[in-house]
Amino acid sequence: MAVAANDVVKMINGDCHDFKSILSSPDRDFLVRNNADQVKIDSLKGKTLGLFFSASWCRPCLEFTPHLVEAYSRIAPEVGFEVILVSTDDDEELFNDYFSKLPWLAIPFSDSISHKRVDESFRTTGIPRLVVLDENGKVLTNDGVGMVREYGEEGYPFTSKRIQEIKDLDEKARKEQSLKTLLVSRYRDFVVTSDGNKVPVSELEGKTVGLYFSMASFHPSADYTQKLAEVYKKLKEKGENFEVVAISLEDGEEPFKKSFGAPWFALPFKDKTCKKLARYFELSAVPTIVIIGPDGKTLHPNAADAIDDHGVEAYPFTPEKFAELEEIVKAKEAAQTLESILISGDLDYVIGKDGAKVKVTDLVGKIVLLYFSAHWCPPCRAFTPKLIEVYKKLKAKGEAFEVIFITSDIQQTSFEEYYSGMPWLVLPFDDARTPSLKRKFKVKGIPMLIAIGPTGKTVTKEASGLIMAHGVDAYPFTEERLEEIEARYEEMAKGWPKNLKHELHEEHELELTRCDSYMCDRCNYPGQIWTFYCRECDFDLHPKCALEKDKETKGGAEKEGNTKEGWVCDEEVCTRAR
Repeated sequence: MAVAANDVVKMINGDCHDFKSILSSPDRDFLVRNNADQVKIDSLKGKTLGLFFSASWCRPCLEFTPHLVEAYSRIAPEVGFEVILVSTDDDEELFNDYFSKLPWLAIPFSDSISHKRVDESFRTTGIPRLVVLDENGKVLTNDGVGMVREYGEEGYPFTSKRIQEIKDLDEKARKEQSLKTLLVSRYRDFVVTSDGNKVPVSELEGKTVGLYFSMASFHPSADYTQKLAEVYKKLKEKGENFEVVAISLEDGEEPFKKSFGAPWFALPFKDKTCKKLARYFELSAVPTIVIIGPDGKTLHPNAADAIDDHGVEAYPFTPEKFAELEEIVKAKEAAQTLESILISGDLDYVIGKDGAKVKVTDLVGKIVLLYFSAHWCPPCRAFTPKLIEVYKKLKAKGEAFEVIFITSDIQQTSFEEYYSGMPWLVLPFDDARTPSLKRKFKVKGIPMLIAIGPTGKTVTKEASGLIMAHGVDAYPFTEERLEEIEARYEEMAKGWPKNLKHELHEEHELELTRCDSYMCDRCNYPGQIWTFYCRECDFDLHPKCALEKDKETKGGAEKEGNTKEGWVCDEEVCTRAR
């Protein structure tokens, strides 16, 4: 049964639809469960429906499905809500295996015509996708996936009105915030210790509490936990009234247990409050330590860097203490020299290409780039040839300029193989200065290129972006040069629209946005400087990919994982290839 063009228009405009005409066929008036039971479509009248466009081969679908199962299992028994699988599988065995794990309904696999009709009617270009219809068949949202990811069952019925209600409740909670409103739920008034004991939240009231958001499976979190444990122990030894409550964002119990080997408290594994707190504090990175003062109010949104940089000296995390620390940092930066950065005890040298030791003092007065990189990092391997090109051109011009490679490789053989193709200086593998340099310059991602000027002061931490955009012209990376480059950036975007709609992302307008680095969701190649971006969906397009719609964008091999010919998958969505 075909869907008329005017029906499609009605759907896009939010008009009501008859469930039966959308989901049935001339010889079928039912949907199926995974035990082969047939459910009459007429029985769905009066219910809110979620049309779940998904497939067994789609890695983002498989990663999202457990979140939807969890939300569905809590919503469905209480209200009239049903989910219907609209599969993109073309293999019945794979469909059955996937569907066997799902608690909701599906259009029968054999009815490929209905699958295609519903798919085309709702103009589905990417999966997973969850379209939510109210009891009258009106589209409540096309972004059920995003809402379920962020709000879980709390977001039901997944309307903009409901999301605004949640935001209003969060705002009210901020005004009335206390340790109890943050950590106590309807089901729990305690935190737990690593040996399983329950400690009432009331026992933490009146103390300074750090809410520690982390993921043990994420390497920076695992490293940071050790640092925090040292600071925590010292503060306890000094008798300070300070506690830590771990807020684990792990989905697996083993990583959770691993992250909870520390001496502090935690919320129980997979406690719903964990995700609620992540949303409440607008979490953007891990590790994050939100400091709650003795009065239950937020003292600082993230003291992680301060603890990393200053240890126990950051306590008690008050505005006055942070102002004091800022002055200390400014004084250190004013006194910074190349020797203070690179010399530590007897380690007063770097290594040249011939293996000889080069004294750090011999580099004083030059512009020195500290190149944090690794062989295992694809963006690093993509950037290194560009840096080599710039290095050789500057050397040929006789500039007082050097690069020092600082590795993030885990294996020495990989480090040696990677460095063998580089023409510059290097810190030895496992050099004791490497961790302190990463902390000093807050290296959270690679490649990262720090430019140190002739006086030993930091010129910029964004030299990689400057080189990618302007090559050798970015030299010498000074403020004056940055102003010239900034003017070029603005010139580059002249004539581009500030907002546009694109067929690969019809849900929202894309906004022209400055960005240090990103991966284009069309060609899967990295980009810098400008992106056409959707903040709600974290969707990026190169300006070229966004503006030259009719030209094929070459490259962009599919990432590892489940995929299917004719589709391109990234971390959160699989999109039909053009």
